[in-house]
Amino acid sequence: MAFLMAFCLSCREDVFYRQYQLVDLEWSKGKEYYFTYEITDNSVPYRFSVEIRNNNLYPYQNLWLFCSEELPVGPVRRDTVECLLADDYGKWLGRGFSIYHLSIPVRTHHRFLHKGQYTFSIRHGMRDSVIRGIEEIGLYIEMETD
Repeated sequence: MAFLMAFCLSCREDVFYRQYQLVDLEWSKGKEYYFTYEITDNSVPYRFSVEIRNNNLYPYQNLWLFCSEELPVGPVRRDTVECLLADDYGKWLGRGFSIYHLSIPVRTHHRFLHKGQYTFSIRHGMRDSVIRGIEEIGLYIEMETD
């Protein structure tokens, strides 16, 4: 019994926030997806990942994303993230068969300066004004314990 309890505790995830949003059939350049979360403990570091689920209709190897974060205090932080979705031979890097899931690390050991509400937004930064083949976009935040 003690072994089973120790095993369950060792498998514990420190997931702070995980949310996905369905992407429109055609993702237009101006369409942003918003993720809002509340920070109550700013004494621990966090790890951020952008989650992408694409299908075989996505025509490119990579996906450029413009990410913004509205803070409770201070200016908006902006970043550009390149997500490599396929290798040089066109094989999808994500897990899955017809829909591929890939997690792209954005920040590690991130400490929030302030407690309060944050809003993270994502829009695509591809040259095409409309892209197809992205099923869902998500944000995953976990507390780092190591």
